[in-house]
Amino acid sequence: MQAKHTRWKRFESIECLRHGVCEAIVKSAEEAIAERGRFSIVLAGGNTPRAVYRLLRELDLDWSKWHIYHGDERCLPVNHEDRNSLMVEQVWLHYVDVPTSQVHDIPAELGPIDGAKAYAQTLSAAPAFDMVLLGLGEDGHTASLFPNHALDNTADAVPVFNSPKPPAERISLSQNRLNNTRQVIFIVTGSGKQEAVDNWRKGIAIPATLIAPENGVDVYCYEVEFT
Repeated sequence: MQAKHTRWKRFESIECLRHGVCEAIVKSAEEAIAERGRFSIVLAGGNTPRAVYRLLRELDLDWSKWHIYHGDERCLPVNHEDRNSLMVEQVWLHYVDVPTSQVHDIPAELGPIDGAKAYAQTLSAAPAFDMVLLGLGEDGHTASLFPNHALDNTADAVPVFNSPKPPAERISLSQNRLNNTRQVIFIVTGSGKQEAVDNWRKGIAIPATLIAPENGVDVYCYEVEFT
């Protein structure tokens, strides 16, 4: 199952990877809007996604049909520089015309429990996602699903405590909700991710392998080797 449902693609430069992700997003959006009249995407944080979002803002797309969600968020004030939602607003959404009612930030400023409950309510009204973007940590985590943490699938959005990366309190989409999507792209850059990639390719369970939707996943890699 691992080999069949996980498609690995290695890029020769970070620029090629960024453009590859951007092109995949645009293709997914155009198909979703043509077929269902809307495009729902879950965003990842991090420097490489940030560069992808900068590419997207230069494109002339039908932004009125886009619905924006987040895979996870840190429990910090709304305007804190480490918030994923603030980064996305500053580098992308400020420049395009996605209706504000279709931008669904995680209210992590409410704290992990209340914020997760509120976002789960938001997600309950949302259909299956069209695309989910995810990163991969050196420890194999994705979103805020960390190794050796009890897996919580009680709701679409769940509180996270004692994160090994600060801040300790976060909110993450659950495994089940992340799997409720038509397409997943993992964005994996940097040689520090090599051990996690090796484990994944060997079939060793890491949090990233929990994400296994019906259509499988695409893993876009740069600066990691396939052995």
